[in-house]
Amino acid sequence: MNTIISQLVGEMIDYQAGDPKRIGHLLKVYGFASAIGKKEKVDESLQKTIEIAAVLHDVGIKLSEEKYHSSAGNYQEIEGPPVAKMMMQRHNLPEALIERVCFLIANHHTYGSIVALDYQILIEADFLVNIYEGSYNKKQIESIYKKYFKTETGRHFLETMYL
Repeated sequence: MNTIISQLVGEMIDYQAGDPKRIGHLLKVYGFASAIGKKEKVDESLQKTIEIAAVLHDVGIKLSEEKYHSSAGNYQEIEGPPVAKMMMQRHNLPEALIERVCFLIANHHTYGSIVALDYQILIEADFLVNIYEGSYNKKQIESIYKKYFKTETGRHFLETMYL
């Protein structure tokens, strides 16, 4: 894991202190996103974007619960980007990378406009973990597979794990 990613993981663990379930979730999403990106042979820059977005994707939950008493995806998409931006700026990351990660965080519960590979991989990684952590039946999993899984690696992981 590169230094920036390691530092962001540490910051997220501190940020989610006392909530091992959420910390575990972000680490699992990061692991799947990293593996999918590497197996799909994305370039180094895109891999970095995917991994940072995976680590930070749920950063908005804490504020959503405080402000709205809900962890609903739409609130996460509102509250997450400003916190993520602040975290990334502390590491002097390029503005284009910060903006892209913020876009991914602001849309990671919006599935109708997935057109880029980093977005696709983040969605697939999050679904792989959410299915494990949730109570999905086989029919629901098959529907998610057909509607949202596009990468060869993500499809293979979902088939192997759940179907």
